Amino acid sequence: MMIGIPREKAAGENRVAIIPPGVTQLLESGYEVIVESGAGLGAHFTDEEYRHCGAIIADDAESLYRQSQVILKVLAPEPDEAALIQPESTLICLLNPWFNRPLLEQLADRSVQAFSLDLVPRTTRAQSMDVLSAMAGISGYRAVLNGAMALPRYFPMLMTAAGTIHPARVLVIGAGVAGLMAIATARRLGAVVEAYDLRPEVKEQVNSLGADFIEIEVPPPTASGSDGYAKAQNAEFYAAQRQQLAECVARADLVVTTAAVPGKPAPKLIDRDMIHRMKSGSVIVDLAADRGGNVEGTVLNRKVDLDGVTVVGHANHPSRVPVHASQLLTRNITAFLLNMTREGALDPDPEDDIVAATRVIHEGRILHDQEPAGTVKAEKTETDVEVNA
Repeated sequence: MMIGIPREKAAGENRVAIIPPGVTQLLESGYEVIVESGAGLGAHFTDEEYRHCGAIIADDAESLYRQSQVILKVLAPEPDEAALIQPESTLICLLNPWFNRPLLEQLADRSVQAFSLDLVPRTTRAQSMDVLSAMAGISGYRAVLNGAMALPRYFPMLMTAAGTIHPARVLVIGAGVAGLMAIATARRLGAVVEAYDLRPEVKEQVNSLGADFIEIEVPPPTASGSDGYAKAQNAEFYAAQRQQLAECVARADLVVTTAAVPGKPAPKLIDRDMIHRMKSGSVIVDLAADRGGNVEGTVLNRKVDLDGVTVVGHANHPSRVPVHASQLLTRNITAFLLNMTREGALDPDPEDDIVAATRVIHEGRILHDQEPAGTVKAEKTETDVEVNA
């Protein structure tokens, strides 16, 4: 059975689904591997490295798709790519099924079996396959670095002959994987860190990283779902949350927001009144920009100025760390694939909880029946601009 690794076509995407050492593991498991020429260049892996590990190099995407029974990608294919996927073959990638219904219909019409890595359950057995958690860690790390570069002051406390520099104050909203990595990174840079999460059980994790946990008196209706992901709350809850978070936001030099709910627009946690109360020169990094943002005024893939506060809305932070992002993806995707491998061939067990959760198209039928809850129009470029508002 031939596995195809195409070059990612999305603008600004530098990752690759499988790096050369991952090819070796797939070959040892009984598969053959074909890689599109240049697929690894954005992550600094050459065609020669893939050849050395035993992969076949395809000259172009059309040749690769024609020979492949299994396609491993990072992001969902564009419509013209999907048209190249052979009928009855299998696609495994981050399909984003809530917002890609036309693509799902196109794949179903071609009888392509599709698995969405966005839907890997957060269970102990699936930890090695959890792409979202692996990428969220990178996003939290990059968010703080981006914030530090945009902030017009030092992060650490410094005592010099010229005087004492007080440390920057950082607020992280959301203590999931991205939030915890943001906390750890900000602490390493010397900042004083506070963090808030609507789940009181994460307080111990926040404190263990050297940050103070903010407790506000807003009892959440439901903090998280049975799948381990956050659940959306009602409008009254978010209004009360913003009111009590206002003071914390006002005293922060850098705010990192990480709140996201699968399949829904991001909750608005910081409004314009809260931004107006922040010190001039403060920075907000909104990691939910590709879902509409946690901040009122976030612009996707832009850095904007709002009342003297810089709001960074960059998306796809993992693509800016493509070497290690691709390394982690390789482990996640390989573990996912081998969980469905029997005697060197793909043989998904419909009774397996991971298979059942992630299979979105089977035998021409779309199994993922959730409709999109709203879309966000992406910008074509990630060039920074300043917008005064």
